[in-house]
Amino acid sequence: MASQPTNYSLLSMKIVTEMEIIESGYLIIKEGKIADFGSINLYSNDENLPEIHLSEDLYASPGFIDIHIHGINGADVMDATRESIMAMATTLPKEGTTSFLATTITQESTELEKALQNVNSFITSQNFSHVGSEVLGVHLEGPFINEKRAGAQPPAYILEPSVATFRHFQAESGNHIKLVTLAPERKDGLGLVKYLSETGVISSIGHSDALYTEVVKAIEAGAEHITHFYNGMRGSHHREPGVAGAGLAHPELFLEMIVDGIHIHPAMVKATVLAKGVDNLLLITDSMRAKWLEDGEYELGGQKVFVENHTALLEDGTLAGSVLKMNDAVRNIKKFTDCTFQEAIQMASVNPAKRLKVWDRKGSIAIGKDADIVILDEKMQVKMTFCKGNLSYKGE
Repeated sequence: MASQPTNYSLLSMKIVTEMEIIESGYLIIKEGKIADFGSINLYSNDENLPEIHLSEDLYASPGFIDIHIHGINGADVMDATRESIMAMATTLPKEGTTSFLATTITQESTELEKALQNVNSFITSQNFSHVGSEVLGVHLEGPFINEKRAGAQPPAYILEPSVATFRHFQAESGNHIKLVTLAPERKDGLGLVKYLSETGVISSIGHSDALYTEVVKAIEAGAEHITHFYNGMRGSHHREPGVAGAGLAHPELFLEMIVDGIHIHPAMVKATVLAKGVDNLLLITDSMRAKWLEDGEYELGGQKVFVENHTALLEDGTLAGSVLKMNDAVRNIKKFTDCTFQEAIQMASVNPAKRLKVWDRKGSIAIGKDADIVILDEKMQVKMTFCKGNLSYKGE
């Protein structure tokens, strides 16, 4: 899609803000930023901007931010090509995602280095003539994980937690690693957690067999996040809360959730929202390259993955990421729980923006922020997506 003018007036739709839903509003985009918004009865087009008239049944929401995504539309971060990252960036607006963390998988160090170098190159030269989602950095999932909870992460390439090894990976990424999934119970795991915390990188417990007491030690060292909650971790027992129990018991921990109805039972999604509230929950997709493609055989980290009926499995039946779309995750969280429309949006936009410290420019509809906007209907179907003011997707 060719680049579109970045100055618009969007008219008549509902506007989802942090504080309220404006029932019939206007939103002005200028030079890729939100210039103004409010109730339609206050609108004037003094500058004769192009106007897009929308239905009052539609919602203008802040664009979604996916902090955990491996691939989409045949592309994967580990392909280590500019074309693959571009394919991800230009496809994601179809589901309302306007920015993301390129997420790696446990692989040989040389393959990780290539992937990190590629993301660094893409970010460094990133411009928005491609009219797509912004790459905000890297989520390094592995290799510092526990083999017992490896899931679809290839165990042959798991490494011991090491500050020196992480520093090498961070250098290869151009300092773009923003979040690391690790198992803190492993030797030197707490040392790595402490280093990450001191250097401003999010330390996330995941693919971990940690006992509750080990999670507490990790929190004390600086861990503040749990990767794909309930999946790839020691579950909760009333005599050994494990990672899952710690996630519920510690309000300071932020939890990612894959809300596709497959990775987590809807009742557990509801229980988690009741226990945690919505401020510390983040919707993710953890999707692999088969998303937006037909069922069939695909690849993840050199392993065969079979996709059927919205489920991605390794040959042994292990879940291998998802094919979940972010707008479906938002729809599902609202369906599975008693959360409001605004709260569902919060878990996909506001919370990840705050987590990644990009709240000053993303995550909400506010004057001066990037015009990352998704136009949705009540069923969370994406009608239009703007990335930094560019019309990146328009549905039929």
